[in-house]
Amino acid sequence: MNFSPQIKIPATYLRGGTSKGVFFRLQDLPEAARQPGAARDSLLMRVIGSPDPYGKQIDGMGGATSSTSKTVILSPSERPGHDVDYLFGQVSIDSAFVDWSGNCGNLSAAVGPFAIMSGIVPKARVPDNGTCTVRIWQANIGKTIIAHVPISNGQVQETGDFELDGVTFPAAEVPLEFLDPADEGEGGGAMFPTGRLIDDLDVPGIGVFKATLINAGIPTIFLNASDIGYTGTELQDDINADPAALARFETIRAHGALKMGLIKDLSEAAKRQHTPKVAFVARPADYVASSGKAVTAGDVDLLVRALSMGKLHHAMMGTAAVAIGVAAAVPGTLVNLAAGGGQRQAVRFGHPSGTLRVGAQALLEDGQWKVTKALMSRSARVLMEGWVRVPG
Repeated sequence: MNFSPQIKIPATYLRGGTSKGVFFRLQDLPEAARQPGAARDSLLMRVIGSPDPYGKQIDGMGGATSSTSKTVILSPSERPGHDVDYLFGQVSIDSAFVDWSGNCGNLSAAVGPFAIMSGIVPKARVPDNGTCTVRIWQANIGKTIIAHVPISNGQVQETGDFELDGVTFPAAEVPLEFLDPADEGEGGGAMFPTGRLIDDLDVPGIGVFKATLINAGIPTIFLNASDIGYTGTELQDDINADPAALARFETIRAHGALKMGLIKDLSEAAKRQHTPKVAFVARPADYVASSGKAVTAGDVDLLVRALSMGKLHHAMMGTAAVAIGVAAAVPGTLVNLAAGGGQRQAVRFGHPSGTLRVGAQALLEDGQWKVTKALMSRSARVLMEGWVRVPG
């Protein structure tokens, strides 16, 4: 029997925020994978090591978590006023599909640095020292992200003293602006797809819950922790070691997706794992983060725990952080009420790994809430560069 040799594809493995992913330039992909479709999806799954019924992704670059089963494709942008087009693929670990329905806010922090390093941003745009502003077109959701990338001696500065809970080592800070983050073009074309700040979400067999359903950063279903039997101080094992709890959350997520108009039938939720997210909020309380760091009630405005790809996230997804910031800026949402209510332009929230600050600018216009931008800082670092190999 003849076996095909492996294919070598230029690639870079980067950490962005609390996620890791394999980054490609579109031009470096095999020709069949330069267009959306089965060939591209098959390639990216094989790179990551999916589908893996063992759930480990041993035969690929994935790390067997939602935070590490990610791919990114970048290309020079043809959109006026933008430098780079950014396409994100969330690879399922144990099933054969790539979810293209949303963005990854954490890996957004690595897009600007990679675009500069790989020559997508022209050298003339990069200062010798200072900050390079990279305008990113997020192709999955049709939104603009502005990354402010530190430059030292003409090169992207990756090391620094910026600390991010959920990442062990400090690095250089990369401030991000998510412009017009509300409404991802689905669920009725509004930041609040039902037209209400708080809905009654009826989940047959489980209960009726107060919920804030929002399209901002990423479609998210916010619940009160106390309504579902939690305190908001939970760590990963408290949720992920409980199969019954995970099943309940997935059922809630599916019904929330239906109410938001993201799916037309509950059966579609299984093929749309990346969106919407489910998160639960609570008033500030003392707890010990997964690192052993003590977080006191006085350190935060509220507590938030969020699930990604069916599991409680070890920190907070960047896009969900945007949703938190936006919802907190709108008086009357569950997030805003958990933070004490009233108008605010920023919140610091507690998550399983520590705390994070996110800001948003919201205004009431013609009876509708609008958000012009959300802001937060992340960091990014190249972990490895060269080629990935996949069987031909």
